[in-house]
Amino acid sequence: MADTTAIDLRADGANKDERLAVAFPTLNASQLQALEAFGRRVHVPKDDHVWTVGDASVCMFVVLEGEMRIEDGRTGNYVATHHVGSFSGDIDVLSGRPTVVTAIAVTDMEILKVPGDCVRSIVGEIPAIGDIILRAFLMRRSLLQEMSSVGPLVIGSRYSPDTLRIREFLARNRFPFHWDDLEGDEATQRSLAEFDVTEDETPIVVVPSGEVLHVPSNAELAKALGINAALTEKVYDLVVIGAGPAGLAAAVYGASEGLSTLVLDSEGPGGQAGTSSRIENYMGFPQGISGRDLADRAVVQAERFGAQMLVPRTVCGITCSHHGSHIISLSEEESIEAKCVVLATGAAYRNLDADPEAKYVGRGVYYAATNIERMLCNDDAVAVVGAGNSAGQAAVFMAENSEHVYLVVRGDDLRKSMSSYLALRIERSDRITVLLDSEITKLIGEDCLESAELTNCKTGEKKVKPIRGIFVMIGAVPRTTWLPDSICRDPKGFVLTGLSLLKDKKWPLERPPFFLETSCPGVFAVGDVRCESVKRVASAVGEGSMSVALVHQYLAL
Repeated sequence: MADTTAIDLRADGANKDERLAVAFPTLNASQLQALEAFGRRVHVPKDDHVWTVGDASVCMFVVLEGEMRIEDGRTGNYVATHHVGSFSGDIDVLSGRPTVVTAIAVTDMEILKVPGDCVRSIVGEIPAIGDIILRAFLMRRSLLQEMSSVGPLVIGSRYSPDTLRIREFLARNRFPFHWDDLEGDEATQRSLAEFDVTEDETPIVVVPSGEVLHVPSNAELAKALGINAALTEKVYDLVVIGAGPAGLAAAVYGASEGLSTLVLDSEGPGGQAGTSSRIENYMGFPQGISGRDLADRAVVQAERFGAQMLVPRTVCGITCSHHGSHIISLSEEESIEAKCVVLATGAAYRNLDADPEAKYVGRGVYYAATNIERMLCNDDAVAVVGAGNSAGQAAVFMAENSEHVYLVVRGDDLRKSMSSYLALRIERSDRITVLLDSEITKLIGEDCLESAELTNCKTGEKKVKPIRGIFVMIGAVPRTTWLPDSICRDPKGFVLTGLSLLKDKKWPLERPPFFLETSCPGVFAVGDVRCESVKRVASAVGEGSMSVALVHQYLAL
């Protein structure tokens, strides 16, 4: 185990020790000997860099002799020390993304250099050691994100929608970062002076290389951080559009079964489920799991099997072919060729439609409920709009910190669309008030949301409450406006698949369509974007997994 670390865990006692033990295990002599076949020995003199921040495709280094110091590449802040028997790296070893930290030899060192593809081989061939490595990689990235002092520096106001967008993008893509809030202390003003930036020029992002980005787009930020690697195939067996639970499941199964697999997403892994603070009814996680953690684990699984991921990439069209490859057009004037396509673009929450909503998006009105948004509300009263499980989990999550939570439900019964275990928890909470037959009709505030008008739909009674944050989780609008007319949809925009196409005589071939196949042969739809799908995470994962079996059948025709 790393004897020393700067990581300050929020947990105390045994849980803290357990997490550190998972993050920094010590391999025994027999395990070290087993790894020798997957790497080569390298001597590193004292004070030499083993790697430097920003280096891509960094190997995993196993310490055989000596001591290695890990520090933040931008600030030089100490992170951890690796001793004999420990190994370096986190999930970037598998993804090939540039590393966010630097490693320096504290003493003369003898290390075993293990490339990323060899780490994948270890996972497949020696599961007992591979499990230790994967668990450590995941835990280390989680701990780095909790440190809030490693990686890019974001300087911007909590009331800036661009600041929120940047922070959400980094969080979705598993990048640790430090945020200096303009509404904070004098230290933030000193940071602005250091980089010769005025408040009007924020938000800025200082990447580990030292480059300062002024109000960068997500694409510019991804390029500066080296998030995306070059494409490895001219024609992919499978391109998955959308990286929510359904898309990630398709990527895991496609890559694990030998298909060259590429995943495209406009924001980052997780989809709508990634905005959920906790999913408690997903099999195998009796204590629940956050949408973010579920997505992170799925990404590591997919990358472990060799799937590629391009983020952010906005797909603007697809040219369907009944017999050849499909051409996917991207807004970046790129195109990708695929033998099969899985549409997993999911659905978005409907707008609040309160007056004037647009002014407060990112300044008090949010469409996600994660720690990123919760910390913007401090302990003030908030409202959650919706009656599904996502809204219920958001209400419970916000009630942990907020003075009070108003759950605003348009219907007359919370249990019509919410699981009973969650409804019961909400009803028993003294920090959550359920407002049935109600809606938010007006938003009030100068630069940010300060209060909201709540209207009872039956009586017409209006009340103004001091609410500093509103979390909107109502309805589902499919992300399908970019699809060509050749991919048929129902009146609400959800994609038709399987037997539904035969009913409407919209299937072009003599053979019947596969269950998840769209009106474009070889193009499949899974998860929330599909007509008649069950809007649950488990169902989405099941459909994503099932689609790969159908892809194999299609390719065998």
